This record gives sequence, structure tokens and C-alpha cells, in this order.
Amino acid sequence: MIEVKNLTKKYGSHIAVEDLTFHVKKGEIYGFLGPNGAGKSTTMNLLTGYLGATHGKITINGFDVEKKSKEAKRSIGYLPEIPPLYQDMTVKEYMIFVSQLKGIGKKERKDSIEEAMKMTGIAHVEERLIRNLSKGYKQRIGLAQAILGFPQILILDEPMVGLDPKQMMEMRDLIRSLGKKHTIILSSHILSEISALCDHIMIISKGRLVASDTPEELGRKMQGAITLTLTIKGKEERVQTIFSSMPELKDVKVEKAKEGQCNVTAAYKEEKEDVREKVFEKMALENMPILEMQSSKLSLEDVFLELTSEEKEGQL
Repeated sequence: MIEVKNLTKKYGSHIAVEDLTFHVKKGEIYGFLGPNGAGKSTTMNLLTGYLGATHGKITINGFDVEKKSKEAKRSIGYLPEIPPLYQDMTVKEYMIFVSQLKGIGKKERKDSIEEAMKMTGIAHVEERLIRNLSKGYKQRIGLAQAILGFPQILILDEPMVGLDPKQMMEMRDLIRSLGKKHTIILSSHILSEISALCDHIMIISKGRLVASDTPEELGRKMQGAITLTLTIKGKEERVQTIFSSMPELKDVKVEKAKEGQCNVTAAYKEEKEDVREKVFEKMALENMPILEMQSSKLSLEDVFLELTSEEKEGQL
């Protein structure tokens, strides 16, 4: 449905998107994940033809976005981060207005509007002014205008932003139901929403794609990564030297705690031989008692931080 090749967008000397290449299959929900300022919204605007690329090519449903703009846009329904609503219109007036902009014929217009409002749960507020509705309803109206005319592809930029927990659950259910009939690209910086909704996750950082895979496969690639946390009785400098000399441990950090004690954090991969035993034996030989030791596997949030930190980019 979507092919992106070597996509780059520059604003002067600033590179917002750098050499992105990916493809989107029909009938799946794709999550576009990244920190604030990573380039997600810029990429969305490029996909929809709202912005022009500096370099690269985007093909939507077989049409080049630059050369066949109108044909490509007919396949897309777009919900920007800030929904393009006219506050002094009623919901129904706004939906009629959008249907005219999309070129939906008069015969299909009534049924299309009614179906879009029914699907998004806004039919009962169709006569109310948009400005008098809650943030949750405004997001629903924004989604309704995106699906109006029932395009094959829905591009949703931060659809959960500003919603309370109940509204987020309702929006999540709505997007999941839309995913049965549409190909969806959903951007967010909220990992839990992406992992709960999406068949495939693309992680972007500093304008570059650092990972692209299913949630399960991303988790598998990071499987076995464990964080070790200890409190040790001993001098900070000596503890740092000892832990840094152990090749099994990565990202060692030592901080002074109480007098004569220090806290240590380190990462390691799960092996047949338990690293904790090696640490215990090493510290016993050095006559430095371990007062506390805990280990925990990396969560999905940790995986995200691993992939979007500057020194980890490009690993997966």
C-alpha cells in the first residue's frame, strides 16, 4: 500500500527526516514510534503530500505522491495531531463541508456521513457546535473526517494526545475496529498504546529509522537483556574498577551512597552461567560485601530507550 524510499526532509541545515526507507502492507496497523521531535509528524506530512520531500520517493497505492498527487491522496484519510476543525460549525455542517472538499458525490454523501458519524460515536451530537464539545469528542470528529469516503489508508498523528484514560480506551477500541477494514499508520510517543494496537512497529529517532519489526520480534531481539542493581560496601573508585573489568557487564554505573557504600547498575545478557554468581565470587575475593542485589529484565519501555538513545541508534 505504501512504499517509501530514501526519504529526506531538510529545513535549511536542519535534517528533520533522514534517508527513511520502509513499506506498509495492506490490512495491517503500523505504529510509528519515537520521542518528541524525532520526525514523526514531518514524516506523516510527507506521506500525505502536505509537505514536499527534499529527496526520496513515496508511492501510495501505486501512485507517486509528487507526480500523481490527487490520485495518491484519494487513498488517504488523515488525522493531524491538531484536528482541522471549524469551531463555529455544527458537527453535521462540518462533515458536509469535508465531504464536499473530498469530492464525494451527492448520492453517496448522506450515507457516507451517517456511517462515519456512527462508527466514531458522534451521531448524537451532530447538531451541536464543535466548540462546545470535549477534547475527546473533537478527536472523534477529527477521526470521522479522516474516514469519510472510506479511503483505504488512514494516517493518524498522535490520536491519543490530550485524552483522559477513559477517552484513550474508547479511541483505542475505535482504531482497532477500523483496522479490520483499513490499513492504518498510527504515530505516537506512548509505547503502551503502540504495542497494544499495532501489528508492526517502526521506531524513529533523530529523523532516522532505528528499528522496524513486529512487537513480538522486537521483544525477542532484546530478550535476555537484564539490569543488575547492587549496593556494595566499599570505595566507589575501587568498585568501579572491578566492575568495569568484567566483560560480561555493560553500561556500568557506580554512584556513592551512604558513607562507605555505593550503588551499582549494569546490564548483561542472559547466559547459561549466572552472572550474579560471578559478581558474588568477585566481590567476596575483594572482601567487599554485597548488601543488596536485584536483577530485572528490560521492559518494552527500556527497549525503546535503548533504541532511541544516541549511542544505541541503528542497532536493530
